[in-house]
Amino acid sequence: MKHNKKRNTAFIYETLTRELTRAIVDKDSGKKNTVLSIIKEHFSNTILATELSLYKMLLETRNIHENLANRMLQETKTAYSRLDAENVFDAQSRLIAVINKQLGQDVWSNFVPNFKSLASVNAIFNTRTPVKSKVLYEQSIVDAMSAQISLAETNKLESLDNLAYNSFIQKFNKKYTTLLQEQKDLLNQYITSFADDGFELRIYLNEELQRLKDLVTTATETTAETLISEKLSEVTEYLEEFRRREFTDADLNKILKTQELVQELTAND
Repeated sequence: MKHNKKRNTAFIYETLTRELTRAIVDKDSGKKNTVLSIIKEHFSNTILATELSLYKMLLETRNIHENLANRMLQETKTAYSRLDAENVFDAQSRLIAVINKQLGQDVWSNFVPNFKSLASVNAIFNTRTPVKSKVLYEQSIVDAMSAQISLAETNKLESLDNLAYNSFIQKFNKKYTTLLQEQKDLLNQYITSFADDGFELRIYLNEELQRLKDLVTTATETTAETLISEKLSEVTEYLEEFRRREFTDADLNKILKTQELVQELTAND
């Protein structure tokens, strides 16, 4: 079967998140707001959001027993079969039309590192997939969910992911390769927060802001330069105040800059 990526909800979501990353890095606020609006409208409490969660169930589950992996696969397939196929198709059609009109055809050429995995899950959910092929795809997914990954293998996979990520970034904006790892982590959490109402983002920010606050506080106590000390105190006040309210788009650049500042401070220690 030929895979139609425009009818793969998980692929559409992934390509939108990469378009959002591109807009953020390029500081294109117009496009960023457009992509955000599309993601929020079509992946917040919608049938596509439900479908996406089932993709994620199979793609993100790792290190479980094979029997449990098989059970999870079957339960996920059952849950998917309960979705109204016509409603899914119509929702996809509306989303595709919006993307084409507001973002253009170039969006569909965005590099998606896990394209093959997305296509495999799509084939499992597709009722037109030949039985033999479906069985092979299902076994591949079960193997991936139940594989016991060692620390060395995990590090290797992370390195490969970074290579793929950097390859994507270089394609759009050479400056992006200069981002710190913690800045990449923040962008990733920010982009994917629309699928879970920001739950993972809040957990990440709680830990990251505490780390930044601790490092800035230490730097404030040790610096002898009044101007630098005042600026660091302002950063500390911002980080402390931020904990008492919701994360907004305006906070993203501030935290990215704070991460860069902290990196410079610690590098000079």
